[in-house]
Amino acid sequence: MEFVDSNEITKEEKAYYKEKLIGMLQALQEESGVTVQDMKENSQDFPDPADRANFEFERNTTLRIRDRERKLAKKIRKTLKRLEDEEYNVCDECGDYIRKKRLDARPVTSLCIHCKELEEQKERTQFG
Repeated sequence: MEFVDSNEITKEEKAYYKEKLIGMLQALQEESGVTVQDMKENSQDFPDPADRANFEFERNTTLRIRDRERKLAKKIRKTLKRLEDEEYNVCDECGDYIRKKRLDARPVTSLCIHCKELEEQKERTQFG
């Protein structure tokens, strides 16, 4: 989609972002359903402890991924609400507008690029 470089989001752009966010949410929900089904079908006994450990490791990894996806789904729902409330392209931190190219690249963002960079710098100094 060709974005008009302005702070206002057009009806077409709003529809585009909404469709993109809903598509992301649907993909997450479909993947989650597949995981639940796989876990129900793959409960087995393993005579070899190494095989059992490998199975448990893979299952735990899958559960961690699904937890991250659950958090992303929550963020997508929050973002859809922001879109409906006309707050979608406003930075949570500084109140400036978020560039449309950034929204297209990361539709669930709630920070402008400047505030995101500051947040990452703080994280690096805290944990680095």
